Amino acid sequence: MKPENEMMKKFIILIMVLAIGAALYEQSLDDKNVYIMVAAIVVFMMGMMWLSSKTPSKNQDNDEDNVQ
Repeated sequence: MKPENEMMKKFIILIMVLAIGAALYEQSLDDKNVYIMVAAIVVFMMGMMWLSSKTPSKNQDNDEDNVQ
């Protein structure tokens, strides 16, 4: 994996952890702000989509074997 991809991956994970931390903190308050919670969940889900798109498929080897 390239070094710039490693840095980007660590940055995305940090942003995701901060977003979930903000959502959990907001959940613990008496006066909850729904917009902050929704924004934190959206940031987390976008980060998960980005990270999972970089993960190779389990069937990648099988697809390459079937090519004639």
